[in-house]
Amino acid sequence: MILIFAVDNNWNIGYDGDMLYKISEDLKRFRRLTEGNIIIMGRKTFESLPDKKPLPNRINIVITRDKNYKAEGATVINSLEDLFPLLEELNPNNDMENFIIGGGEIVKQTISYCNKAYITKIFNSFEGADTFIPNLDLLDDWKIVKESEIDRQDDLEYKYVDYIRVK
Repeated sequence: MILIFAVDNNWNIGYDGDMLYKISEDLKRFRRLTEGNIIIMGRKTFESLPDKKPLPNRINIVITRDKNYKAEGATVINSLEDLFPLLEELNPNNDMENFIIGGGEIVKQTISYCNKAYITKIFNSFEGADTFIPNLDLLDDWKIVKESEIDRQDDLEYKYVDYIRVK
């Protein structure tokens, strides 16, 4: 599985159920990387999508404890234990990638199954951010394999950093 996130200096990813900041080039990159693949998210992340609808050209999986939750156009499961058999069923030839797209709780539960991460580092600290993921720079089993030049949108600087799990 692959993590794909935009993080601030403190590895925050969200505020009040939304992204910290929308960088148009990063959103295009996200789309390019995830289209034709499987995206896995929690309920709050699903509800933060435009019009609370699944992202097109991807298989959308929503994990929630709410047994009555419905998400039209997405597959809803109620536990991580349900995820792996579902991925086998949806992707028997293993020709699609599985992306974890949010939120913080889902990352905590799945990070040990992830072997790659596409991180957009935003060089800013966002006040009031309430959702974060583990800082891969501080974890011994994650290594940077590629970094982009620093780019800019408005007055924010950012860069893309790709990681792999090494242990």
